[in-house]
Amino acid sequence: MALGSGIEWTEATWNPVTGCTRVSAGCDNCYAVSLTRRLDAIGLEKYRGLVNAGKGHFNGIVRTHEDLLQVPLSWPRSRLVFVNSMSDLFHPNVPDAFIQRVFETMKKASWHRFQILTKRPERVLSLDRNLDWSSNIWMGVSVESAGVLDRVEFLRKSHARVKFLSLEPLLGPLPQIDLTGIDWVILGGESGPGARPMEKKWVVDIRDQCLVADTPFFFKQWGGVRKKKSGRTLEGRTWDQLPVVPAVG
Repeated sequence: MALGSGIEWTEATWNPVTGCTRVSAGCDNCYAVSLTRRLDAIGLEKYRGLVNAGKGHFNGIVRTHEDLLQVPLSWPRSRLVFVNSMSDLFHPNVPDAFIQRVFETMKKASWHRFQILTKRPERVLSLDRNLDWSSNIWMGVSVESAGVLDRVEFLRKSHARVKFLSLEPLLGPLPQIDLTGIDWVILGGESGPGARPMEKKWVVDIRDQCLVADTPFFFKQWGGVRKKKSGRTLEGRTWDQLPVVPAVG
């Protein structure tokens, strides 16, 4: 089943893995936790019992779903596909062989562009030479603060053809990002109850770094408790740039 996406920078989601574990401060108000709870409540077995009711975080149970591995092959129209919006493909509990099978499907479904996002790029690098990095696979890392900028270095060393950063939720300034070899930057503030604030000067500084480096910049949202009201314009315009990559299909 294809899941349409409300995420501004993609068109569909594909979740052959469900469940996760908190790894850093960027996980604290994870949208996937609350959505997993709702899907569990309506009886979807793939999401059953994945969230710790007490702390409100994923509890470390991770499920791989063989029946979903071939799903993108049934979608005839080319799409941007966010892989594992409800988990992390490179979670330590996902077997190497399953990750390789996900990559096999992505290569076969060459008319799509697949966007993978992880907070565990050290595992990406450990598997790098055993993965088939076809040109339609975009590999990204989440960076919410300067304390986890080392994730960019792991990404840069991989053989992914397209590399991107998701600076969301941005929790602090990132005054010096090395954008060498980075094809795209997404930035967004946290949204929903308990959303932590994001300062305009952080956003403007990162946008300006992208302009200097000639790196496409996508501003997703200001966030906050009332996400729609705060909007997604920056200094009077929207920033919806995408990486420049070869056509597929």
